[in-house]
Amino acid sequence: MKQSKISTDRKEETMFWNEKPYHSLDYEMKKQYGQKVYKLALDGGMTCPNRDGTLGTGGCIFCSGGGSGEFAESLTLHSSVTEQIESARKRIQSKIKTEEGRFIAYFQSYTNTYAPVSYLEELFTQAICHPDVAVLSIATRPDCLPPDVLNLLKRLNKIKPVWVELGLQTIHESTADHIRRGYPLPTFFEAYQNLNEAGLTVIAHVILGLPGETRDMVLETVDYLGHLGDHGIDGIKLQLLHVLKGTDLAEEYDKGLVPVYTLEEYTDLVIDCIALLPPQVVIHRISGDGPKKLLLAPLWSGNKKLVLGTLAKRLKERGICQGDRYLV
Repeated sequence: MKQSKISTDRKEETMFWNEKPYHSLDYEMKKQYGQKVYKLALDGGMTCPNRDGTLGTGGCIFCSGGGSGEFAESLTLHSSVTEQIESARKRIQSKIKTEEGRFIAYFQSYTNTYAPVSYLEELFTQAICHPDVAVLSIATRPDCLPPDVLNLLKRLNKIKPVWVELGLQTIHESTADHIRRGYPLPTFFEAYQNLNEAGLTVIAHVILGLPGETRDMVLETVDYLGHLGDHGIDGIKLQLLHVLKGTDLAEEYDKGLVPVYTLEEYTDLVIDCIALLPPQVVIHRISGDGPKKLLLAPLWSGNKKLVLGTLAKRLKERGICQGDRYLV
């Protein structure tokens, strides 16, 4: 019979995660750097094989055209990565509590390894060598990591930590086909293995509420990630499905083909996901924000304070801690 991996003593220990019952990114950054580390969303000026005709032209059905980078700086408005970093830090200057801020340089828009390695080297080196940047984080696809790019990321990781964020979304091929992800699960696993062997931190994106997915299917995806390698995936982003204007998903939603979670349903599902993950997995996100000018549903997701407050309340009510249902 399978046993829960987390003991009572370990459960008490995990409550030091900033008094949260899960391993948050904020806690991990404070542990490593002794202060809060802020994320700066940057634009690498790249596209995606799902949009340039290589695999397709419409992107994934939920993509609004910003490649999940609606909040990122714009390469067209700034002549260099350094300028983007300075512009982004000015936006959040009021939030910085210490004299010297530390930052994650996050290349967010589209597929940020989908370019010649010479271009990537110039772009990423400029970011990682900025004196206030602590971490370089790169959002990409698992089918866009050829050997020369892996070698570049391995070299950069010797300067400062490099995180690679992979848009998995789901392990279920039927869902992946429907959302036009464009690659099979073994491609993700191969990319994870290559990145892991290169010593890079790997973070997986999972979308909760994809069309046709049941709660059990979502939990199967999270459980799969919790059992990757010896200790599970390094990090995970749990993202609520947002229906945004101008997307193919919005057309399905208008036809009544896309049910969306209530706040209560989503909160309880997130808690079940947290319980399945081993304690060492860093949870980078538990909801996510859709741009309000584009958001069609669910509208409650636009109130971040409400979402986080409801989650904290339900975690306490249910007495759940990360790892409670992680099985050996």
